[in-house]
Amino acid sequence: MEKASYVYILGSDRYGTLYTGVTADLVKRIWIHKQDLHEGFTKKYGIHKLVWFESHLDILAAIKREKQIKKWERAWKVKMISLANPTWRDLYNDFTF
Repeated sequence: MEKASYVYILGSDRYGTLYTGVTADLVKRIWIHKQDLHEGFTKKYGIHKLVWFESHLDILAAIKREKQIKKWERAWKVKMISLANPTWRDLYNDFTF
């Protein structure tokens, strides 16, 4: 049985800069983004809030979905986030550690 995989969107702030990614370990990956442990887009632009995510049973399905979302117009992503998370709160804070 495969481990769940996740597609996620980080935001710098409400309606701010967005980053879409995929991972097999959502909590660990978001923590890495929050700590700026890797050079790249999220570190450069201060994108640390987990504003949306969805789970998939298969990593290949998650990768396919990530690629699909990355091609979307920004307005579509904003609408999807706003419907699921109207206040754009940091969903990472919902995880218990």
